[in-house]
Amino acid sequence: MERRLFIKQAAMTAAAASAASSMHASNKTPSQPIAKRALGKTGEKLSMIGFGGIVVMNETEGASSNIVAEAVDRGINYFDVAPSYGNAQERLGPALAPYRKNVFLACKTEGRTKDESRKQLEESLRLLKTDHVDLYQFHALTKMKELDQVLGPGGAMETMEAAKREGKIRFIGFSVHSAETAVAALERYPFDTILFPVNWVLFSQASFGPQILKKAQEKGVGILALKAMAKTMWPEGQKKDHPEPKCWYQPAAFPDEASLGLRWTLGHPITAAIPPGDEKYFRLAMDVAQHYKPLEAHEEQALLSGGKGLEPIFKLGNDV
Repeated sequence: MERRLFIKQAAMTAAAASAASSMHASNKTPSQPIAKRALGKTGEKLSMIGFGGIVVMNETEGASSNIVAEAVDRGINYFDVAPSYGNAQERLGPALAPYRKNVFLACKTEGRTKDESRKQLEESLRLLKTDHVDLYQFHALTKMKELDQVLGPGGAMETMEAAKREGKIRFIGFSVHSAETAVAALERYPFDTILFPVNWVLFSQASFGPQILKKAQEKGVGILALKAMAKTMWPEGQKKDHPEPKCWYQPAAFPDEASLGLRWTLGHPITAAIPPGDEKYFRLAMDVAQHYKPLEAHEEQALLSGGKGLEPIFKLGNDV
């Protein structure tokens, strides 16, 4: 996107979001804890903001412990990590240990076979210094052939169900970047949760997400949201050299547009949203959640106007 267009759109959202900006700038650590919402039919209640493991990736042990402690103090009880997040499991495990019995820990596997997923599960439990995870998810189910594989003979679902019987996992879910695969997965197996992008640009510019949300609600599945603060793809020349090393997409402008985007997502029937891995966006998300108010009509109009013509980070039809 051209710089002048970006500046114009950022100005529009900033004007509409002045209230959101003062909301989180006035008080760094408000006394009101982050509210919790029910997670589908599981009986669990999770903080409306989740702690993504990328926040502690490549951080020191001390820094990791500090940000985890701050998150818990502010009401966060939902933590999510994956083996593909660099050294995030190594950092999160020790930092989370003092609070483990009081938090909901989600992890993922990229393994599509029984053996691959079992190996990843055991390694994750070791690194996270725990005897179980509360939610174990198939990571980034995108292709229909992957769904066929995990649900077929010798597939990773065999590990999931066995691990549940063993007490090593409590709930089974999946994350997904394909609307078609998401809907098919929800039809074919009684998953406990789904983790997928709920984002204003994707909904308005790509029609990506509404069909997943509808199907998940029909099935009573716990809905967890990704990419609330995402905006578009990095320009071609910046894809490998951009100012957000923990964010492969271009996030919404900080802080006003990002605040609006998160509030837009939280206004949908979801349990929780996981913000970008950059610490400043995560802290902004906690600020917004502690003062959360649904978007007003003029704020939503400004946000959606700023998304017109942007390249969505995901599109329909990417399930082949």
